[in-house]
Amino acid sequence: QVQLVESGGGLVQAGGSLRLSCVASGIIFSINGMGWYRQAPGKQRELVAFISSDGSTNYEDFVKGRFTISRNNAKRTVYLQMNNLKPEDTAVYYCKAQWSAAWGQGTQVTVSS
Repeated sequence: QVQLVESGGGLVQAGGSLRLSCVASGIIFSINGMGWYRQAPGKQRELVAFISSDGSTNYEDFVKGRFTISRNNAKRTVYLQMNNLKPEDTAVYYCKAQWSAAWGQGTQVTVSS
């Protein structure tokens, strides 16, 4: 059974930083690309950043230069370092493995202006 457990969210002022973590189990983590997604109230879930199994990364334009995705295969964990946060970054953040349809419970990020 695939389990994804996100953590690290919280309330932060605009310009602040947060580091999200997602621990995966039930998958062969090292061969899975991992993505971070977010869903704001009333909006569809959207991709934020992706890291492939070989460590290459891709970012959506709205987070380029501010967010960094990374992974630690030994810890089965993917991270999202979020800097210079903006109120429009407020959302529930989720991680997802490339070869699984499972979602975690998400972690709430709220950025105040």
